[in-house]
Amino acid sequence: MERWLALELASTIRHDGDGGVADDLATVQGTTRWIQEQGDLLAGRIPAGELAADETLRLGIIELRQAVRALFARAVSPAPPSPADGHRLMPADQALAHLNTVAAREPVAPQMDWPAEGVPTARLLSAENDPYVRLVAALARAAIDFLSGPQRMQLRSCTAPRCVRYFVKSHGRQEWCKPSCGNRARAARHYRRQRTTVDGGSAPS
Repeated sequence: MERWLALELASTIRHDGDGGVADDLATVQGTTRWIQEQGDLLAGRIPAGELAADETLRLGIIELRQAVRALFARAVSPAPPSPADGHRLMPADQALAHLNTVAAREPVAPQMDWPAEGVPTARLLSAENDPYVRLVAALARAAIDFLSGPQRMQLRSCTAPRCVRYFVKSHGRQEWCKPSCGNRARAARHYRRQRTTVDGGSAPS
C-alpha cells in the first residue's frame, strides 16, 4: 500500500479506539517515535532513525501539521473536513503561507549524477546543517508535492463514525479509509434504519 509523508503527518491525529482522538505528537517521546517510523519515507533527505526530537521540534511539526490539515480540508471541500479539527482550522491563506515559509527554510540545489554505464539521476543537495530544520522543511516539501500532485483529487475525509482520518481513495467505490471503518459505518446505518422503523411503527396514526 502506497504511503505519503504528508498523509502520515496528518494521520498523527487519529481515533484512539475508545471514542476519542489520540495525538501521536502529544509528547517529545511520541514525536521521536513517529519520526523514526518515517525513516523509509525520509530516506535520502535526513537520517530519521538517528534523530531525537525536543520540544521546539515537536511544536514546529505540530504547527506544520495544522497547516497541512487545513489545506487537506480545503482539498476535500465541499465535502466536510475531518471532525477532529474541522471547527478550528487554520485559515487556508495562513496555512499556505506557513507551508511555503517552512519549505523555504532549507536551501537545496538539484544535483545530477550520470555514471558512465547508467542513466542520469537527480537529487537535492542540502546546504543546511541543522537536522531539525531539514526535517520540518522536508515535511513541508512533501506536503507541497502531495497537494500539487494527482493524489490531491482522490483525497477524502473518512465519514465512518468516530474516524478522523484523511485517506487517498484507491478505487472508485471506496468510501472509508479502511475496512473496519466500513464495517462501523454500515453497522451505524443499519442501526439508524432499525430505529427509524421502530419509531415509525410506534408513532401514533
